[in-house]
Amino acid sequence: MTILSIDQGTSATKALVVADDGRVLAHAEAPVRPAPTPDGGVEQDPEQLWASVVDAGTRAARAAGVAVDAIGLANQGETVMAWDRASGTPIGAAVSWQDRRAVDVCEELASQGAALTALTGLPLDPYFAGPKMTWLRRRARRGVITTTDTWLLHRLTGTYVTDATTASRTSLMDLDTREWSAAACEAFGFDPRELPRIAGCAEVIGTTGAFGDELPVTGLAVDQQAALVGERCLARGDAKCTYGTGAFLLANTGGTAVRSSCGLAASVAWATGASVAYCLDGQVYTAGEALAWLRRWGLLTRAEDLDAVATGVPDAGGVTVVPALCGLGAPWWRADALGSILGIGLGTEPGHVVRATIEGIAAQVALLAHAAAADLGQPLARLKVDGGLTASAFLCQTQADLLQLPVEVAPSVHATALGVAALARVGAGEADGLDDALADGAPLAVYEPAISLDAAADRLGRFEAAVARVLATGGS
Repeated sequence: MTILSIDQGTSATKALVVADDGRVLAHAEAPVRPAPTPDGGVEQDPEQLWASVVDAGTRAARAAGVAVDAIGLANQGETVMAWDRASGTPIGAAVSWQDRRAVDVCEELASQGAALTALTGLPLDPYFAGPKMTWLRRRARRGVITTTDTWLLHRLTGTYVTDATTASRTSLMDLDTREWSAAACEAFGFDPRELPRIAGCAEVIGTTGAFGDELPVTGLAVDQQAALVGERCLARGDAKCTYGTGAFLLANTGGTAVRSSCGLAASVAWATGASVAYCLDGQVYTAGEALAWLRRWGLLTRAEDLDAVATGVPDAGGVTVVPALCGLGAPWWRADALGSILGIGLGTEPGHVVRATIEGIAAQVALLAHAAAADLGQPLARLKVDGGLTASAFLCQTQADLLQLPVEVAPSVHATALGVAALARVGAGEADGLDDALADGAPLAVYEPAISLDAAADRLGRFEAAVARVLATGGS
C-alpha cells in the first residue's frame, strides 16, 4: 500500500509518497509564512495553509509515478482558528502555537491551574490550544473555534473531527478517558457538544479528491507524536527530540498517562484501536527560529555555515545564550521570558554567540531529558533525534555531551511524515500494528559523549543560572 503523507508544519507543508517498504517515492514542499503581530502575537493565513497542503500533496502524488492508496495528515497541534462550519470559510487569521497573547486567560484561571493540569496533563500555559481558543472566542463572536487540523479535514473530507493526540494538546480533554472534559470545557468557556469528534489516529476518517483520485484519509496525529512513531519510539522509556522551528522532546510512558512532577506536559502519543500510548513532552520554543534570528542580525550568513562558524572558536568565550525568543516552556512555563545574551565583552566574536546559541538549545533539551527520566523513574538509554538541525554535527555532539547519552540521528529527516504514514497504514487495515507498519533503518550517525559527567554538569549549571537571572528580572 502506498501512502501520501502530509506534514503541515509551522514554516512549510511537506508531502511524501511512501511505499509499503518505507521507501520515499516522491517528496514535495510548499512554504508557509507565520506573521508576527504588533501586539506580540504570531498568526498564519488559513488559506495559505490549505493551499500549501493541496500544492505539496498534489505535486508529490504526481511525481511518485504510482497510484496512492491512502492519506495521512500531521498537524501543528496547538494552532487554532475560527471558521464557519456551514461554508468552511475561515474567520480571520489562525493563531499560531507560538502566539502568547492568551497569557491573560491563563492568569484568570490560575486558581484552577492545578486541577486542570491533573485532569488534562497539561500545565496552564498559552502555548496550548485551550487558552488560545478562549482568547480567540472573545474576539471572533461567530463560527466554531478549533485546531487547524479539524478545518483542514473538513475541507478535505467534509467531516468535523480531530484526533486523540491533537485533542490532548487543547487543555479541554480528560487525559485518562480521552473524551472532552465537561469541567475543563466549562473553565475555558466551551460546550463539549460543539467540539469536534475525537477520532483515533488510525481509522478511516473520510475520503477526498483534493489530490486527484478519491482517497481515504486513514492516519492523523500531531506532528511531534507522529515523529515519535516515525523514530520507532514504541516502548516505554524511548525518547526522541525533533529540531525544527522549535525543539520538542517526547518520551514514551507506555499505556499509562504519567502526570509529571518535573514540569513536563503529558499527552496521548497515539491511539490505534485498542492500542493507546502516552508520552511526556517538553518544548524549546526557538531552535531553528533562533538560527533565523542570528541570520537576520548578520551573525550567521547561511544555515549551512553553522558548524563552520560555531567551531571557528574554541569555546563560547564566556557567552551564555538563553534562546527564549518567544517565552520559555517546560519546565519553567514562563510565557513572559525573553531571550538573553550574557557574558558579552570586547573580545566577543559572532562565532561565540552562534556557538552559545546552539549550546543553549542543547542545554534546554538536556534538562527536559533529565526531567523525563525522573518522571519515568528510569534513566533514558539514548536520545533519538530528527529534523533539519540534525545536519549539524556540532549540535548533535553538543547534545550528546550535555546529555551524557548517545544521540542517534534518524535515517530520514522526514520522521514526522513517516510516522503519520505508518498510522495511515494501520488505519487502512494494511498493518497489524505500528511495529509492522514501520520500516527498519539504522541511525544515520551516532554521537557519544566526549566530555566528562562533571564538565556536563558544570555547563548545565551555568545555563540554569543564566535562566534564573533572566527570570529574576521579570523575564527580560
